[in-house]
Amino acid sequence: MTIEIFRLEHIETPTGRMRIVTDDAGCLRAVDWDDHEGRMMKLLERHCGAGCFKLHDTVRPSEARQALEAYFEGVLSAIAALPTRTNGTAFQRQVWDALRSIPAGQSVSYGVLAGRIGRPGASRAVGLANGSNPIAIVVPCHRVIGADASLTGYGGGLDRKRWLLAHEQAHCAEADVRQYRMAL
Repeated sequence: MTIEIFRLEHIETPTGRMRIVTDDAGCLRAVDWDDHEGRMMKLLERHCGAGCFKLHDTVRPSEARQALEAYFEGVLSAIAALPTRTNGTAFQRQVWDALRSIPAGQSVSYGVLAGRIGRPGASRAVGLANGSNPIAIVVPCHRVIGADASLTGYGGGLDRKRWLLAHEQAHCAEADVRQYRMAL
């Protein structure tokens, strides 16, 4: 059995201290808050296999860390092109790819997301795939809301989901104002 070595970094964010896990190729494997370490480890084990990886602290900032820090400073596009790698099912990966196509500052319902992947009756399955997403923020499952526009479950907690959505909406509005002023 081959054991993969992943790099573990921590950053301070307005929503709490986060953990960032990358592999040798620089691909994101997991992002979650420190107070959800158990969830993150469970998802990593589900995706990589129990006992198939080890986490090693690193002091050299990865591209992922720098991009997430920029995101929290208001540069929302900083995370858009980050490479990710998961071992989810084909359906989960399809949902996660669709999540990455939701623009910052916008949200969609589970039903709309299911329709976008060609599975209009699969909103519950989309919800389960969202819950199995090991890469918070970069694979933006926080942008999925209930059909009635209510904030529904989020692995990091509803307070964080609310903060992330407000953060994105505020910085999208600021970017729109800057573009307008530049056009004048």
